[in-house]
Amino acid sequence: MVRGNSLVQDLRLLINNPKYSDIEILCGDGIKLHGCRAILATRSEKFDNLLYNEMKKTHENQISFSDINSAGMKIILEYIYTGSVKEEYLTRDDTVEAFYAACHFQLSDLQNFIVKTVETNLAKIYSPELLSKISEKMPLSEDNALLNLLVEKIAIMPLNKIEFGRLSITGLKYLLSHTHDKEVPFATQEYEVFRYSAILAAKQVSNEAYESLLGRLPTFNEIEDSVKVENKQITDLQKVSKEIEPLIKYIDFRRIKGQVLVDYIEPLEIVPAEKFFSVYRYMTRLNSSDLNDTRGIPIMMYVFDESACGSKLIINDSGKIVQAPDGCGHQSVRTKIAMEDDGIYEWDVIIEKICTYAWVGVCAENLNYETFAGDQPTGWVIGSSGEYANSAKRSPNYCPVFADGTKITVHLDMNKRTCAFTVNGTKYREISEWNLPSKLYPVVSLAVPGRFRIEPHQKS
Repeated sequence: MVRGNSLVQDLRLLINNPKYSDIEILCGDGIKLHGCRAILATRSEKFDNLLYNEMKKTHENQISFSDINSAGMKIILEYIYTGSVKEEYLTRDDTVEAFYAACHFQLSDLQNFIVKTVETNLAKIYSPELLSKISEKMPLSEDNALLNLLVEKIAIMPLNKIEFGRLSITGLKYLLSHTHDKEVPFATQEYEVFRYSAILAAKQVSNEAYESLLGRLPTFNEIEDSVKVENKQITDLQKVSKEIEPLIKYIDFRRIKGQVLVDYIEPLEIVPAEKFFSVYRYMTRLNSSDLNDTRGIPIMMYVFDESACGSKLIINDSGKIVQAPDGCGHQSVRTKIAMEDDGIYEWDVIIEKICTYAWVGVCAENLNYETFAGDQPTGWVIGSSGEYANSAKRSPNYCPVFADGTKITVHLDMNKRTCAFTVNGTKYREISEWNLPSKLYPVVSLAVPGRFRIEPHQKS
């Protein structure tokens, strides 16, 4: 490479180069890096104070950072010397180290870049792991942008979808303390918060304790279905109690039904008795609790999204109803939350007011909401004439025609990527011709005078 053509490339030659350096940087993992005093001090007030004030009298040529490892320090040097960092340097393993170091050296632009990169490239897949790492590295702080981002991302994930081992006890404590008694979107019912916390605590103790807690604590759905649970003694009871102790204060037991507390949680003997006494007193005074069973703002999966909606459509009743006003041709609207995990999802759409060609089904993210979903490659719907459609291809005679009051149940199986429909109580075949992607939303298409209602499917 010819020098002199690119300032950034020339400065990159100085990074960790002993030939052009006059200071050694000893990192927490024992690795030595090399730097230039003048450049470090010019670019960071922290370095300036350390190199030209604290070390001025001793004339030392080595500086130590026991809490910053070499991977994080290399990213700091890259940014200090060149003013930028390549996104590929910010891996799952090194991002938190780099962010901690950027905070330590008061490099706010680098902090912002790291947060943006995490949001774009890493948060969707690695949020639990990153929150676990940052919780071990940095104190809880309301103005920590990376912490806030990770908490926000995990809060909208049902905890029972996060495998045990991905989120540490400390990371879970961060999540619960950061969302405790706050009006923030949160996807997990409080009983499931306790269940996840208890089983995670047991997993830290032993496999036997983990297995015994799994047997004693059914899921919320299993409780509703009256599934019988094991009644055997919990292995290492005292150790499990100790592990869950830092989480207990951030679990709001008032949001859990009294019968569940009495039948499933209190007999475990891993929660201090005074917690139950305070909850029972609260319930007695209140007679009936007015709290939601989910902290913060419960996330409703089956509500229409005004930001993903045809411009003329009107959404009412807290997102449960969509209506096409006068002058509105065929337009579409999807729901707020996507289905992208394994599992079977079911919801109902009630045709409160029929219109010419009413359509119900699923769509991908990149849909044109100003027009009919079935004409698009990212829309898969059945229609009021009894046909189904995708990419402007229509197949007749799938189901009966719709009318006012018709109830359509959508059965979306994300394990097999298939979709089937029930119309007025009769279930019709899976539409195997559809090649469904890994992320889908409920969608409807309608025109004037159509009015549709969406709601969770209630099984008989």
